[in-house]
Amino acid sequence: MIHILIADDHAIVRGGLKQIIATTTDIVVAGEAAHGAEVIDKLRVLQVDLLLLDMTMPGISGIGLIRRIRTEQPALPILVLSIHNEAQVVSRALRAGATGYVTKDSDPEILLTAIHKLAAGGRFIDPKLVDAIVFETHAGEAPPHEVLSDREFQVLQMLAAGKSINDIAESFALSAKTISTHKMRLMQKLNLGNNAELIRYAIKHGLVAE
Repeated sequence: MIHILIADDHAIVRGGLKQIIATTTDIVVAGEAAHGAEVIDKLRVLQVDLLLLDMTMPGISGIGLIRRIRTEQPALPILVLSIHNEAQVVSRALRAGATGYVTKDSDPEILLTAIHKLAAGGRFIDPKLVDAIVFETHAGEAPPHEVLSDREFQVLQMLAAGKSINDIAESFALSAKTISTHKMRLMQKLNLGNNAELIRYAIKHGLVAE
């Protein structure tokens, strides 16, 4: 039996995932978590075989959370389930230590296949993402945003998607001042002068989620 922990801040999403898993006979939901710190706490007390992780929850960021979990539980399979299908986002998650990546618009069969493969010790990337990852990996010189921290990268994405400083601060349970600092640093690192340049940069590099 495969025991999994579902980590997603949306109750409706967790409910849908539990319905999908209920169609199987060898996967059970051992627990749920709605923010980063809760994921860490649940993993310390529950015996799970796999973590099903959303990338954008309040508190600890997806990438930061993956690295934290890798420190405490190096062998735990981590399957990312995210709305983000950009090659840069997927690559960062895999480099941080995720062992699988599936997008939220995938068929349930893809998700179940990924869970089974990771639980058996393998890796899995959503078939729709494979080409993007391969071509991004062999694209030559790394783009400027590779120098950004994980939080700065997330702030860049959210600003480009039209989120305000306050919206982003609320999403990450941080102060608006902290998010403003991240914005200032990423603008400096990318040599961007204003929001219009930031949006153009994000579009050019495929960093804006549909």
